[in-house]
Amino acid sequence: MQTTLVDGVEIAHEEAAPANGEGSGTPLVLMHGYTGFWKDFEGQISALAGRHRVLVPDLPGHGESGRLPAGQYRLDRMAELMAEWLVAVDAAPCHLLGHSMGGMIVLRMALEHPGRIASLVLMDTSAARLGFIQTELIDTAARVAREAGMAALASILRARAKDDPERSQPDRRVEEEWGGERFWHWRGARMEAMDPEAYAAFGHAMADAPSLEERLAEIACPTLVMVGAEDEPFLAPSEVLASEIPGALLATLPSAAHQPQNESPVAWLEALELHLERTPS
Repeated sequence: MQTTLVDGVEIAHEEAAPANGEGSGTPLVLMHGYTGFWKDFEGQISALAGRHRVLVPDLPGHGESGRLPAGQYRLDRMAELMAEWLVAVDAAPCHLLGHSMGGMIVLRMALEHPGRIASLVLMDTSAARLGFIQTELIDTAARVAREAGMAALASILRARAKDDPERSQPDRRVEEEWGGERFWHWRGARMEAMDPEAYAAFGHAMADAPSLEERLAEIACPTLVMVGAEDEPFLAPSEVLASEIPGALLATLPSAAHQPQNESPVAWLEALELHLERTPS
């Protein structure tokens, strides 16, 4: 991985580009969500890098990026850091995709730094607070993580997953297709590489985020809103994004829930490539 120092914080990222150097002149940046890291997009990088320079960062507090004081794990702080990072790695302006919490961050980047964004992809995300997050459960889980480590928390979540009535069928299908050990190694690695303080603070940040719905009309760049057809909590928020952002298109991906790039990879890649083709470099 490459690391770049931004405002005193080391931000790590993976990067790939066409071997012949003939890819799109506009970089493509893929930004993961809560408890994620760059490997959330590992299976898609090679296909995209055939035509584009692709950068996939770890957000601060996640993966191999630096840790922050707990009070700095805020959506607005992440938006400022990542907007500066785009300039530092010569990736502005870029096609910018944000997944879930990453989508909440890139939405703030597009509003505050529009000149750094050539186009926007908002995937399984929201312009308003995530009211379904139970912050008391986040606090309980964070206590476990602080006392026993994120690996212990990951083990507890794995043990509960089989009988979790809220777990999506696409997620269960990916576990079966990948094999349990590979799937849970990926899930565990994501959790283990996260700062427990980031886990707690970002959980609250998403639950308490001020709504940006009234500002969506300010977004002028080409925008694609993506959502898994079975990602129930994000269906209505995605419709709001698509209806309020001028010219935005909505792609509802079949057989997918909250990780459509893994649950419906062919449809995800087709939707993304169509968006990139309609956006001038």
